[in-house]
Amino acid sequence: MMRRRLILVWLAIAAVGLAAANYAMDSRRTPLREHATKVLVVKSDHKMLLYNGDRVIRIYKVAIGRGGLDAKERQGDHRSPEGEYVVDRRKPNSRFHRALHISYPNEFDRQRAHRLGVDPGGEIMIHGIQNGLGWIGLLHRAVDWTDGCIAVTDSEIDEIWAAVPDGTPIEIRR
Repeated sequence: MMRRRLILVWLAIAAVGLAAANYAMDSRRTPLREHATKVLVVKSDHKMLLYNGDRVIRIYKVAIGRGGLDAKERQGDHRSPEGEYVVDRRKPNSRFHRALHISYPNEFDRQRAHRLGVDPGGEIMIHGIQNGLGWIGLLHRAVDWTDGCIAVTDSEIDEIWAAVPDGTPIEIRR
């Protein structure tokens, strides 16, 4: 009887592990062979879409800033910005695996911050999970946890890193 329970527990653990592995592979079973010409982040859906022309070539589930869905207004509000930007540089030695820097603040963001008498902040990026915590994987999306950045898994940022060249436009909307 005890042996039978042990076997059932082992099979359940194996089934959960296989299901998790399959879930992690979801739409990324085939390598992304195209470069993105645009990135769209929809904060309310927690999605980031890569486009080549008018065609969506990949969709990622993302975590965003822990400050809620409102647009970033100031340094330290922990919100993700909204507007039109570009991926302007790469940060290979980021503390979040790899990171693509977003050109926030744009002119609109700077003017709004000036009117409010605040610092608009900066250093907004698309990045992986904090170094040493990559094992968290997909679980990082259970809660919005960034300081205003867009977060994906480490394997996803590796794919995005290869597909999104510097200068690629990025639109972030609610």
